[in-house]
Amino acid sequence: MNLGLRGKVALILASSGGLGLGIAKALSAEGAKVFLTGRSSEKLTAAADALRADGGDAAWAAAELADPATPAILASEVRAAFGPVHILVNNTGGPPPGKMSDTDLATVPAQFNAMVLSVMAMTAEVVPDMRKNGWGRVITIGSSGVEQPIPNLGLSNALRASLAGWSKSMATDLAPDGITVNMLLPGRIHTDRVDQIDSGAASRSGISLDEVRAASRATIPMGRYGRVEEYAAVAAFLASEPASYVTGSLVRCDGGLIRSI
Repeated sequence: MNLGLRGKVALILASSGGLGLGIAKALSAEGAKVFLTGRSSEKLTAAADALRADGGDAAWAAAELADPATPAILASEVRAAFGPVHILVNNTGGPPPGKMSDTDLATVPAQFNAMVLSVMAMTAEVVPDMRKNGWGRVITIGSSGVEQPIPNLGLSNALRASLAGWSKSMATDLAPDGITVNMLLPGRIHTDRVDQIDSGAASRSGISLDEVRAASRATIPMGRYGRVEEYAAVAAFLASEPASYVTGSLVRCDGGLIRSI
């Protein structure tokens, strides 16, 4: 299938590793020009060099998403490097694990700014160009906790659920402009973040990491953790021309983990 992404400009937040970098690789393989962001200049340099070595077109900028100035700066840097953004992949880190009832509420505003407000602000920066072009894709990386709250990730469940409401509202607003807005929900995709969560669960429960992973796999109908490449392939489709009638959706890539219909 021709995804129609050749020459499209994609800005992928938090893309020096994990799901963000996986999506960048998938979009680059389809001919998109990818702009990477993250905190580590060293990791971003290595990632961009690897994409170029594979024949891709990549640029990067180190950025702290929690800084209110970042969205405008990033939008300007992408325009300077490649032109207006066609595809925005909103990806952020998550807050520390813990029960919602134990959360220090004094930490919530900062986490909200980093995980929610930064996404809203970044999207607001690139939507005007998408409207002018009559074409755009906004994909926000979520969590299975949006539909089935994850134990011991209370604040993440709460904040990512707010993004689900925002994403659906934006999809309705922007559909007449040829812009799709979707949220892509990972289940247990094997990343450093999942390793961190599993290690924390092992420490709390006093069992081995292998035992934690075995118990986690037992909850997944496919019996294994997903691969980043599998998740990134779904993101590439949502960014594509053939996906032009898919908007306002919560799309799962979870191996059947989420039990609800």
